[in-house]
Amino acid sequence: MKKLTFRQLLTVASMLFGMFFGAGNLIFPASMGQLAGRNLWLASVGFLITGVGLPLLGVAALGISREEGLLELSGRVSKGYGLFFTCLLYLTIGPFFAIPRCATVSYTVGIQRMLPETGQTLALAVFSLVFFAAVLFFSLRPGEILTWIGKVLNPLFLVFLAVLVLRALTAPLGAVADIDPTGSYAAAALPTGLLEGYNTMDALASLAFGIIVVNAIRGLGVEEPGQVAKSTVFAGIFSSLLMAVIYLLVTVVGAQSRGQFAAASNGGEALAQIAEHYFGPAGALILAATVTIACLKTAVGLITSCGETFVKIFPHGPSYRVWAVTFCVVSFLIANLGLNAILAYSTPMLMFLYPLSIVLILLTLGGRLFGNHPTVLRWTIGCTALAALVDLLRTLPGETQAFLHLEGVVALAQSWLPLCEQGFGWVLPALIGLVIGLVLRAVRRS
Repeated sequence: MKKLTFRQLLTVASMLFGMFFGAGNLIFPASMGQLAGRNLWLASVGFLITGVGLPLLGVAALGISREEGLLELSGRVSKGYGLFFTCLLYLTIGPFFAIPRCATVSYTVGIQRMLPETGQTLALAVFSLVFFAAVLFFSLRPGEILTWIGKVLNPLFLVFLAVLVLRALTAPLGAVADIDPTGSYAAAALPTGLLEGYNTMDALASLAFGIIVVNAIRGLGVEEPGQVAKSTVFAGIFSSLLMAVIYLLVTVVGAQSRGQFAAASNGGEALAQIAEHYFGPAGALILAATVTIACLKTAVGLITSCGETFVKIFPHGPSYRVWAVTFCVVSFLIANLGLNAILAYSTPMLMFLYPLSIVLILLTLGGRLFGNHPTVLRWTIGCTALAALVDLLRTLPGETQAFLHLEGVVALAQSWLPLCEQGFGWVLPALIGLVIGLVLRAVRRS
């Protein structure tokens, strides 16, 4: 029975880490560190739960379930739900939000600061065109993704990141204990950190990247389902540990920078300030290279997983090549709407998809306790979806809420749903759905 060698396992783990870790994974902990100050450790616990723990559980759930991918896993609820959830999740972490964000973040953080203020619209268009041309080049060679990301782009990214982080840690700009927390981090650092971890989209990506990891492991000669599942879980553990270490280091660097700078408007600006302080004009180049490579490898992983999944969902439809080109074109167009427009509408979608993903992951991991019975799955997911829909409406931009006349609905939900204002209004409905499902299963069995 073929097993992966330790070196092969590390390569697969490196590939998985490379697909997970984009520029957003640098921006959000840097910003969190600046805002959390001395409360960064409590905030980091929350961030690591949703930014590292959930992705690890997602990879483990796919491995343990021995399903081919998200379509089959979510299809345990029902065939229709599986199709709906899979398409929505892949489009969210694909061409509608996450992939365009890769290009706009690369430009905003790494390139924009080196160009004059005039002509930024044209510059973004040119940069994103080159960016997606590179993404398409790598994505049209899905069989080589293990080599490109695991052995080339990811090590290159880690080298650039190490130069910046180690320099900052060896010459800190301030003491963390002296930095006062601001905003919600002052009184609610843990729950704020939990929600901040949503922004990485990694729990969603863990469900999407499963098919790439499984295919990479099989491409190395492992065919026995149990060994594929075990190798998938081990790769997830290795990649998660590396992510956790980098998150903590970047958070500390962000907090220390408050000794020299005021809190920046976003993590990208914070990283730019830090890079320029330590390296001068060369800092902008180091940051640009780090961010662009981080976003490039993540975008390649997303295009590849989206293309392969839609080929599976629509076997008689377009080929993988057509899907890859289409997703790159759509991502290019949306990227040129600008980072603010993308972020404004990605948050509501994350508030809808994250509860559904969390519940699906937990139900999969605990499925043996109730025999993966569809009744339990449907009631739990159904109740969660209703509450998650409220979170989606509640976090829409203010002008959109006013246009749709949602103020009354949102106010009513916040008054009746426990933890709704904190972003966890789905927890109680999910538990109620689980109890109902278990009771109905017991009644039917008796």
